Amino acid sequence: MRSKNGPPFEVRGARFAGRAKRSGRLTLSAMFAIAWAATAFAQAPPAVRRVEFDEAVRIAIERNPSVATAATAVSEADARLQVVRATTRPLVSASVSNTTLDGSRGFSGGVTQPQNQFAFGATASMPLLAAVPWAQVSQARDEITVATETAADVRRQVAVAAAQAYLAVVAARRQLDVDERALENARAHLDYAEKRLAGGVGSRLNQLRAAQAVSGDESRLENTRLALRRAQEALGVALAEDGPIDAAGVPAFEPPPSGAAEEWMTRRPDLRAQTAAIQSAEHVIRDAWKVWVPTASVAFTPQLVAPAGLFQPARTWRLAFSISQPVFDSSPRAQLALRRIALDRAQLARTTREIEVRAEIRVAEEAVASQERALESARRAADQANEVLRISTAAFEVGATTNIEVIDAQRSARDAETTAAIAEDALRRARLDLLVAVGRFPQ
Repeated sequence: MRSKNGPPFEVRGARFAGRAKRSGRLTLSAMFAIAWAATAFAQAPPAVRRVEFDEAVRIAIERNPSVATAATAVSEADARLQVVRATTRPLVSASVSNTTLDGSRGFSGGVTQPQNQFAFGATASMPLLAAVPWAQVSQARDEITVATETAADVRRQVAVAAAQAYLAVVAARRQLDVDERALENARAHLDYAEKRLAGGVGSRLNQLRAAQAVSGDESRLENTRLALRRAQEALGVALAEDGPIDAAGVPAFEPPPSGAAEEWMTRRPDLRAQTAAIQSAEHVIRDAWKVWVPTASVAFTPQLVAPAGLFQPARTWRLAFSISQPVFDSSPRAQLALRRIALDRAQLARTTREIEVRAEIRVAEEAVASQERALESARRAADQANEVLRISTAAFEVGATTNIEVIDAQRSARDAETTAAIAEDALRRARLDLLVAVGRFPQ
């Protein structure tokens, strides 16, 4: 039987069966794909190791290559001290020789040079007056002090970098909490809008507005999760770890005691290092006159020869005293001029750094006070925004307003919570900067 405007019913049925079969295969494939995706997303991400703030700073100082490099500089300065000190200590040396000739030498029956002769000699010398080496020993000790203070400054820089990386993780996790709560509120509103639509009392427009808010919050949440992972990876790099590190808690920075700003010059490692460099340069200039001091030394040289010759006894020794006095040398004056320039440069660097540190302390103190006020206002605004959201949601549920007010209140609450989180992070960083400025971090 044929229809009036188409193929026979049998052909239509075959086509319908073919489409149904293909649709079944596609549906089955889609089900497998959905099941695989659900399994993949159900797999928990690898756990990230969590550390406390103090532990993170300690690990960073222990493992950072810059700290190890600074420590080698201290060891190198100590090695140079040992080298210089060796020039002021006694020196003992020994020599052994054996000489064989083609025949003995002599005349009138006496042997002046035996055919085979063994000789043993020793020399013991010691400086009696060595003003320059003695001064160099003292100057080498100053270099050890400079290297030690420089290493302490490097440790401070590494600790500050690790602390800032740790605070970045704390701030990212705080923002993640804010975005997760915002998404929960948006989903709750969407669920309510869908139930109203299904019950015939809502509208498709309200449901779409609520769904749009959920999609936007989901996108923000993904970006925040990525920012948190980046912060964790940065903290892992700061701690020389092969993987991300998470913050185990929020550090509490106690404010420095009153009067701490007055002792910053004696607590900051960078200023102590510059002070040590200035003192070292001054020491070198004070010792410049010692190049004109005479040098004196004594040497004792015993010798044993076997067999003895006619003019060479078997046992001999020699004691020698020597003294040397510089008469004319133009190089010390030029070297002194270079050392004075180095001293002036170090003093100027110290003065510049003191001005910068004073400014850092003033700015840090003002930043702490300002951020405390900003955080108080931000928290108050967040509380008010959450109250507006609660009232707007209740009004919408009784039909006193539209969901536009609810969505706007959700957005305002999320933004207020974000501002409060940013203010919290800014206050923590300001307190850390103040402790660093007055030399109270790291302890």
